[in-house]
Amino acid sequence: MSELMKVSSNPHVRSKTTTSQIMLAVVIALLPAAGFGIYNFGLDALLLILVTVASTVLTEYLFEKICKKRITIGDYSAVVTGLLLALNLPPSAPWWIGVVGGVFAILVVKMLFGGLGQNFMNPALGARCFLLISFTSIMTNFDCDAYSGATPLANLKAGAEVNILDMVVGRTAGTIGETSMVAIVIGACFLILLGIIDLRIPGSYLISFVIFISLFSGHGFDWPYISAHLAGGGLMLGAFFMATDYVTRPITKNGQYLFGILLGILTGIFRIFGPSAEGVSYAIIIGNLLVPLIEKITLPKAFGKGGEKA
Repeated sequence: MSELMKVSSNPHVRSKTTTSQIMLAVVIALLPAAGFGIYNFGLDALLLILVTVASTVLTEYLFEKICKKRITIGDYSAVVTGLLLALNLPPSAPWWIGVVGGVFAILVVKMLFGGLGQNFMNPALGARCFLLISFTSIMTNFDCDAYSGATPLANLKAGAEVNILDMVVGRTAGTIGETSMVAIVIGACFLILLGIIDLRIPGSYLISFVIFISLFSGHGFDWPYISAHLAGGGLMLGAFFMATDYVTRPITKNGQYLFGILLGILTGIFRIFGPSAEGVSYAIIIGNLLVPLIEKITLPKAFGKGGEKA
C-alpha cells in the first residue's frame, strides 16, 4: 500500500509547460514590435535592443556566478526583461542608458529580492521609471532621424490634432516598441492562442480606462479621442505584455479583474490630470505594489472555512 502513495508538497497538479517555454513564447511575441521599431527608427534601435538584452543576461549570469548560485539565464527571463526594457526606451537614447537600465532591472529589482518569482514589481518597468527619474531629458527626448517633435499623446494633451492611422500603424515618434499598435496586437494574439495570457487583465484594464477618460476627460465618448489614447503611450504594450507578468500580477481571478480596473483608473488619472501624457509605467508599478492587498481581499475561503456558525 505504501508503494502506491507519493507524498509531496503542493501544488499536486503541475503544468507541463516550463518557464523557459513561456519566456521564449513571450520573446517571439515581442518580435513584431521589435522588428517594426527597428524598421521605423533604424539601426540605432537595433543597437539599443542588443545592448540592453546583453546587459540583462550578463548581469544575471555574473551575479549568480559570483554568489555561487545556479545559473538561470537559460530560462530566458532575463532576455524578456531586456527586450521589454529596450522597447520602452526612446530610439535616440545612448547605448549606455540600456546598460544602466538593464543592470538596475536585474540586479536591484530582480536578483536582490531572490530572483525570478520573488521580485515585487516588473523589472523592466522598475528600470524604466528609474531611468525616467535619473535621466529625464534623455528619456523624454524622442527626436530621431525619422521623427522630430513631441509624441502624438503629448500633442493630443496640448489640444492638437493627431493622425490616428499613423498611430495604429506606428508611423510616429515614441519609444522603440510602443508605436505600432498593430505589431503589439499581433504578438498579444500569439500569446492568447498559446494560452500564455488571457484577457482578464488586459480586457478589464482597457475597458476601465476607456470608461474613465470618457467620464473625466471632457471629451465624452469621442471615439477618435479614445482611439488615440488606446493606440499611444505604450498602453497596449503595457496591458498585454507587462500587466500580465505572472510574478507581479494577482493569482486570483477576481484579483486579476480588480487589478486591471485599478490600472485603467490610474492610467486615466495620470493622463488626464497629471503633467505627463503617458502614465502606463507608473500605473503598473503602483498596481504591482498593491497586489498583496488585492490578493488578500479576493482570496477565496478554503473549503469548510468561513461558514456561518449555527
